[in-house]
Amino acid sequence: MISIGYRAAQCAIFLAVGSIPRLPLSLNTKMETSPMTLPRLALATVSLCLLALAPAARAADEVVLKVHHFLPAGSYAQQMFIQPWCDKIAKESANRMRCQIYPSMQLGGTPQQLVDQVKDGVVDVVWTLSGYTAGRFPLTEVFELPFMMRSPEATSKALWDYVQQSALQEYKGMQPIALHVHGPGVFHMTGKPIQTRADLKGLKVRAPTRQTNRFLAALGATPVAMPVPQVSEALSKGVIDGAVVPYEVMPSAKIQEIAKFHSETDPAEPALYTSTFLFVMNKGRYEGLPADLKKVIDANSGQALSGQIGKVFTAADAEGKKLTGRNAVNVIPAAELAGWKKAAEPVVEQWVTEVGAKGADGRQLLNNARALIAKHAGG
Repeated sequence: MISIGYRAAQCAIFLAVGSIPRLPLSLNTKMETSPMTLPRLALATVSLCLLALAPAARAADEVVLKVHHFLPAGSYAQQMFIQPWCDKIAKESANRMRCQIYPSMQLGGTPQQLVDQVKDGVVDVVWTLSGYTAGRFPLTEVFELPFMMRSPEATSKALWDYVQQSALQEYKGMQPIALHVHGPGVFHMTGKPIQTRADLKGLKVRAPTRQTNRFLAALGATPVAMPVPQVSEALSKGVIDGAVVPYEVMPSAKIQEIAKFHSETDPAEPALYTSTFLFVMNKGRYEGLPADLKKVIDANSGQALSGQIGKVFTAADAEGKKLTGRNAVNVIPAAELAGWKKAAEPVVEQWVTEVGAKGADGRQLLNNARALIAKHAGG
């Protein structure tokens, strides 16, 4: 047997100079030099060349995207959004482009490092919270202010539009594929339910972003910042008394096995908080794609995809909540939340002041974000 690489080298010589290279013995057996022999041998050689070079050509043409994220492979995020997206681009590219998904930070690093990993080209695509890298996305943070969101689908569409209009500079080195939010944040507590603001006083409560941390502090809690993968262990060891997360993380984080009290806010009111997520590709990797594969990425990016992911997270919340069936669930009423909204006002004003100090019109950006949310909610 002779290797494909050796055959390919022979073929390259043949195609370049038009003469028949020395072939393996099985193909160079003695034959009569009739007028038809050499043309036939040449034709056979060309055919073998094409067969030998085809695998190499296919390998060179195939694009494999390394996709890195922080949740387990069985999470709703991977099963209901990331994997379907990967399947779709593979199908639409006739399998010339596919994903290799690395869940649970399998390629190393921490969730806080995912943004740098994709910017630096260590990986091709990441899915993460913008709030895990505090201060890197200050204009995007407006969507993480208290009581901004009602519908994840509408708010995700609004987030995409807002970033395209006002905050695209925060995504330098990245090609946004989708920008979205999760469903309403919920309190998950180990010792007691949260029914009033007074119940939070002195409790250590995990939150995902600095805006939510500030809000918890304004409510009287002691905020503790940490990514979702660390929450269950922190709860079991008593490092924190509870956490705010949406229901969709229940199966991957197994929070319901430790925190037995789940306190929602009145569904008729805006959500207590939400977090912004980015699903982005390394800019250089995107720009280096063949034009037809770039079109596949473009066709599977944007406002519609962002809204679709928001809708998926709503469905995931419903599934995740089912896992709390044996635990205590309560709803914090609108009358109680009125005081919480008052407590949130300084948090909002602090954001307006901070982005203003960086040269942005925080008040206008806040108004724009709210208007876009209302527009996509149909109101």
